[in-house]
Amino acid sequence: MYEGALADLIDELGRLPGIGPKSAQRIAFFILSSDPADVTRLSAALTRVKDQVRFCTICFNVSEQEHCKICRDTRRTDELICVVEEPKDVVAVERTREFRGKYHVLGGAINPLDGIGPDDLRIRELMARLSSGLTREIILATDPNTEGEATATYLALMLKPMGLSVTRLASGLPVGGDLEYADEVTLGRAFEGRRVLDV
Repeated sequence: MYEGALADLIDELGRLPGIGPKSAQRIAFFILSSDPADVTRLSAALTRVKDQVRFCTICFNVSEQEHCKICRDTRRTDELICVVEEPKDVVAVERTREFRGKYHVLGGAINPLDGIGPDDLRIRELMARLSSGLTREIILATDPNTEGEATATYLALMLKPMGLSVTRLASGLPVGGDLEYADEVTLGRAFEGRRVLDV
């Protein structure tokens, strides 16, 4: 339908996750009608992120330095490590302002259908971190889906013999939700994760 540079831009945008053909076309036409200075800033930001952003050599979170700001923060404890799938999960946990430990980013989850096994994740690096003996508890904060559960189970089996406390984030009903709209799995997990009320 389109040709040349516009078609190439639509194709490249369509390769981004969550961007379908119509969204790619809308974004391409937005860029086409944008001020050249805005497009130059976008282009510069894309180039800069590829040139400057890397993974922390300790936890594998994104960073512009060898160690991310969380690993450099001396107020954070090494006794707690929260294991997540992706760097965006670190941001989600940080927004709660409840966690004062450190993180380990696996870089995905076990998914045999996509050919992703334990060796494709940063599990060896996690085990090397734990050899220091500073960590007491590992919090498994993988996604509550089939792949996340498989990854959490695999890690729990590996970590339990090390004498560490291995916990999993509770899952259940969202705040503000109605009980009648909860599916069976969510409601079942809410029952499993129930806690004593301190009044």
